[in-house]
Amino acid sequence: MDTWQAIDTTRAIRKFEDRPLEPDHLRRILDAGRRSGSSKNQQHWDFVACTDSAHLQQLAAVGPYADHIAGAAVAVALVVPDPATNEAPYSIMWDLGRAAQNMTLAAWELGIGSVPATVYNQDLARELLGYPADHWCEFMLSFGYPLDPEALTWAKRAGGRKPFDTIVHTERW
Repeated sequence: MDTWQAIDTTRAIRKFEDRPLEPDHLRRILDAGRRSGSSKNQQHWDFVACTDSAHLQQLAAVGPYADHIAGAAVAVALVVPDPATNEAPYSIMWDLGRAAQNMTLAAWELGIGSVPATVYNQDLARELLGYPADHWCEFMLSFGYPLDPEALTWAKRAGGRKPFDTIVHTERW
């Protein structure tokens, strides 16, 4: 799969087969995040990979739209220094987005679906994941082999993206 094909065909997958990821696949996904570029090469991220079924069930309670975590083969928590307490630059979120996109594209190439979840309950996330008090977890990613194999080839939805000419400006707005 080439890069454009991965970008153009990737879909949010929320329902997964009940089977673990191949260890090589999980390592490749995590390494894709690690290999992402970061501002000033600071690499201010840590990734917490969770595969235990009971743990995934608990993690699904971190936000109102995080139910998919319970059925995932793996959830990866994206943890960074807390911008509110560490004087961390806003570029951390840019870097984290790049790492997350690398992971989701690497997964897609392997036939693995993914979808992000926003962490609303920081206290619960910190309790379940054990990251330090001066760190923050805004997002988690669910990964798994799609329950519906057709999901890997779903057609684009009509109206799924705003038209190119309405969002791209030249030189000035």
